[in-house]
Amino acid sequence: MKKALVIIALSALAVSCNQTAEVKEVKTAYVDTSVLMKEYTEAKDLEAKYKAQAEEKGRQLQAEITRFKQDAANFQSQAQANGQAWAQQRGAELQKREQQLGYAQQALAQQLQQESGVEMDSLVSGVKKFIKDYGKKNGYSYIYGTGDAATVLYAEDKYDITKEIIKALNEKYKAEPKTEAKPEVKEEAKK
Repeated sequence: MKKALVIIALSALAVSCNQTAEVKEVKTAYVDTSVLMKEYTEAKDLEAKYKAQAEEKGRQLQAEITRFKQDAANFQSQAQANGQAWAQQRGAELQKREQQLGYAQQALAQQLQQESGVEMDSLVSGVKKFIKDYGKKNGYSYIYGTGDAATVLYAEDKYDITKEIIKALNEKYKAEPKTEAKPEVKEEAKK
Protein backbone atom coordinates (compact mmCIF):
# COMPACT_ATOMS: atom_id res chain seq x y z
CA MET A 1 0.00 0.00 0.00
CA LYS A 2 2.84 2.37 0.83
CA LYS A 3 4.40 1.66 -2.55
CA ALA A 4 1.15 2.54 -4.27
CA LEU A 5 0.90 5.85 -2.37
CA VAL A 6 4.52 6.71 -3.20
CA ILE A 7 3.95 5.89 -6.88
CA ILE A 8 0.77 8.00 -6.97
CA ALA A 9 2.54 10.89 -5.19
CA LEU A 10 5.48 10.71 -7.61
CA SER A 11 3.09 10.55 -10.57
CA ALA A 12 1.18 13.59 -9.31
CA LEU A 13 4.44 15.44 -8.76
CA ALA A 14 5.65 14.58 -12.26
CA VAL A 15 2.36 15.74 -13.82
CA SER A 16 2.41 19.01 -11.88
CA CYS A 17 6.03 19.64 -12.90
CA ASN A 18 5.12 19.09 -16.55
CA GLN A 19 2.25 21.54 -16.27
CA THR A 20 4.42 24.29 -14.79
CA ALA A 21 7.09 23.65 -17.40
CA GLU A 22 4.56 24.50 -20.12
CA VAL A 23 5.07 28.24 -19.81
CA LYS A 24 3.29 30.47 -22.29
CA GLU A 25 5.59 31.84 -24.99
CA VAL A 26 6.36 35.50 -24.39
CA LYS A 27 5.73 37.40 -27.61
CA THR A 28 7.68 40.64 -27.81
CA ALA A 29 8.30 43.33 -30.41
CA TYR A 30 9.45 46.90 -30.64
CA VAL A 31 8.44 50.07 -32.45
CA ASP A 32 10.92 52.72 -33.60
CA THR A 33 9.04 55.75 -32.33
CA SER A 34 11.11 58.30 -34.25
CA VAL A 35 10.33 56.51 -37.55
CA LEU A 36 6.69 56.15 -36.48
CA MET A 37 6.28 59.90 -35.91
CA LYS A 38 8.02 60.74 -39.22
CA GLU A 39 5.85 58.39 -41.27
CA TYR A 40 2.49 58.58 -39.47
CA THR A 41 0.14 60.62 -41.68
CA GLU A 42 -1.67 62.34 -38.81
CA ALA A 43 1.66 63.51 -37.35
CA LYS A 44 2.71 64.80 -40.79
CA ASP A 45 -0.63 66.62 -41.16
CA LEU A 46 -0.27 68.18 -37.72
CA GLU A 47 3.26 69.36 -38.52
CA ALA A 48 2.12 70.80 -41.86
CA LYS A 49 -0.80 72.58 -40.16
CA TYR A 50 1.45 74.40 -37.70
CA LYS A 51 4.10 75.10 -40.32
CA ALA A 52 1.41 76.79 -42.47
CA GLN A 53 0.13 78.77 -39.47
CA ALA A 54 3.67 79.87 -38.62
CA GLU A 55 4.27 81.00 -42.19
CA GLU A 56 0.96 82.88 -42.39
CA LYS A 57 1.35 84.65 -39.07
CA GLY A 58 5.04 85.14 -39.76
CA ARG A 59 4.26 86.93 -43.04
CA GLN A 60 2.16 89.49 -41.21
CA LEU A 61 4.94 90.08 -38.71
CA GLN A 62 7.55 90.12 -41.46
CA ALA A 63 5.69 92.95 -43.20
CA GLU A 64 5.96 95.02 -40.01
CA ILE A 65 9.65 94.15 -39.69
CA THR A 66 10.24 95.25 -43.29
CA ARG A 67 8.51 98.58 -42.62
CA PHE A 68 10.63 98.99 -39.51
CA LYS A 69 13.84 98.37 -41.47
CA GLN A 70 12.80 100.95 -44.06
CA ASP A 71 12.05 103.47 -41.33
CA ALA A 72 15.42 102.72 -39.71
CA ALA A 73 17.20 103.23 -43.04
CA ASN A 74 15.35 106.53 -43.59
CA PHE A 75 16.27 107.58 -40.07
CA GLN A 76 19.97 107.24 -40.88
CA SER A 77 19.69 109.53 -43.91
CA GLN A 78 17.45 112.11 -42.19
CA ALA A 79 19.25 112.26 -38.84
CA GLN A 80 21.86 114.80 -39.91
CA ALA A 81 19.37 116.93 -41.82
CA ASN A 82 16.86 117.23 -38.95
CA GLY A 83 19.21 117.78 -36.03
CA GLN A 84 20.24 116.02 -32.86
CA ALA A 85 17.00 116.54 -30.88
CA TRP A 86 14.92 115.03 -33.69
CA ALA A 87 17.42 112.15 -34.06
CA GLN A 88 17.25 111.33 -30.33
CA GLN A 89 13.46 111.37 -30.26
CA ARG A 90 13.09 109.37 -33.47
CA GLY A 91 15.85 106.95 -32.37
CA ALA A 92 14.00 106.23 -29.11
CA GLU A 93 10.78 105.59 -31.05
CA LEU A 94 12.59 103.18 -33.37
CA GLN A 95 14.16 101.35 -30.43
CA LYS A 96 10.77 100.96 -28.81
CA ARG A 97 9.30 99.62 -32.07
CA GLU A 98 12.18 97.20 -32.47
CA GLN A 99 11.64 95.92 -28.93
CA GLN A 100 7.89 95.49 -29.55
CA LEU A 101 8.60 93.53 -32.74
CA GLY A 102 10.96 91.26 -30.80
CA TYR A 103 8.27 90.63 -28.19
CA ALA A 104 5.72 89.94 -30.91
CA GLN A 105 8.04 87.36 -32.49
CA GLN A 106 8.56 85.64 -29.15
CA ALA A 107 4.85 85.67 -28.36
CA LEU A 108 4.01 84.17 -31.75
CA ALA A 109 6.59 81.41 -31.35
CA GLN A 110 5.34 80.60 -27.85
CA GLN A 111 1.70 80.57 -28.95
CA LEU A 112 2.38 78.20 -31.84
CA GLN A 113 4.56 75.98 -29.68
CA GLN A 114 1.91 75.77 -26.98
CA GLU A 115 -0.93 75.03 -29.41
CA SER A 116 1.05 72.41 -31.29
CA GLY A 117 2.28 70.92 -28.02
CA VAL A 118 -1.27 70.28 -26.81
CA GLU A 119 -2.22 68.58 -30.07
CA MET A 120 1.02 66.62 -30.24
CA ASP A 121 0.55 65.38 -26.67
CA SER A 122 -2.93 64.24 -27.62
CA LEU A 123 -1.57 62.50 -30.73
CA VAL A 124 1.16 60.71 -28.74
CA SER A 125 -1.39 59.63 -26.17
CA GLY A 126 -3.59 58.23 -28.93
CA VAL A 127 -0.65 56.39 -30.51
CA LYS A 128 0.25 54.82 -27.15
CA LYS A 129 -3.35 53.68 -26.67
CA PHE A 130 -3.41 52.29 -30.22
CA ILE A 131 -0.18 50.33 -29.67
CA LYS A 132 -1.51 48.98 -26.38
CA ASP A 133 -4.72 47.80 -28.08
CA TYR A 134 -2.70 46.44 -31.01
CA GLY A 135 -0.52 44.47 -28.61
CA LYS A 136 -3.50 42.97 -26.81
CA LYS A 137 -5.27 42.11 -30.07
CA ASN A 138 -2.18 40.47 -31.58
CA GLY A 139 -1.07 38.55 -28.49
CA TYR A 140 2.05 40.50 -27.53
CA SER A 141 3.34 40.30 -23.98
CA TYR A 142 5.58 43.34 -24.50
CA ILE A 143 6.00 46.04 -27.12
CA TYR A 144 9.04 48.20 -26.51
CA GLY A 145 9.81 51.62 -27.91
CA THR A 146 13.05 52.70 -29.53
CA GLY A 147 14.03 55.96 -31.16
CA ASP A 148 14.67 59.37 -29.62
CA ALA A 149 13.71 58.24 -26.12
CA ALA A 150 15.09 54.71 -26.39
CA THR A 151 13.96 52.13 -23.88
CA VAL A 152 15.49 49.24 -25.83
CA LEU A 153 19.22 49.14 -26.34
CA TYR A 154 19.19 46.19 -28.73
CA ALA A 155 16.59 44.05 -30.48
CA GLU A 156 16.71 41.81 -33.50
CA ASP A 157 15.14 43.29 -36.61
CA LYS A 158 12.64 40.43 -36.78
CA TYR A 159 10.93 41.90 -33.70
CA ASP A 160 10.47 45.33 -35.34
CA ILE A 161 6.76 45.96 -35.97
CA THR A 162 7.12 49.68 -36.72
CA LYS A 163 5.91 49.36 -40.33
CA GLU A 164 2.87 47.31 -39.23
CA ILE A 165 1.94 49.93 -36.64
CA ILE A 166 2.41 52.81 -39.10
CA LYS A 167 0.26 51.02 -41.69
CA ALA A 168 -2.49 50.29 -39.16
CA LEU A 169 -2.42 53.82 -37.72
CA ASN A 170 -2.53 55.41 -41.19
CA GLU A 171 -5.45 53.19 -42.20
CA LYS A 172 -7.31 54.15 -39.02
CA TYR A 173 -6.53 57.86 -39.60
CA LYS A 174 -7.73 57.74 -43.22
CA ALA A 175 -10.97 56.08 -42.12
CA GLU A 176 -11.75 58.75 -39.51
CA PRO A 177 -13.94 61.66 -40.62
CA LYS A 178 -11.94 64.89 -40.81
CA THR A 179 -13.12 67.83 -38.74
CA GLU A 180 -11.46 71.15 -38.01
CA ALA A 181 -12.09 71.25 -34.28
CA LYS A 182 -11.81 68.03 -32.33
CA PRO A 183 -13.51 68.53 -28.95
CA GLU A 184 -12.04 65.27 -27.68
CA VAL A 185 -8.50 66.62 -28.17
CA LYS A 186 -8.98 69.12 -25.35
CA GLU A 187 -10.34 66.45 -23.02
CA GLU A 188 -7.43 64.11 -23.72
CA ALA A 189 -4.92 66.93 -23.27
CA LYS A 190 -6.26 67.55 -19.75
CA LYS A 191 -5.63 63.95 -18.70
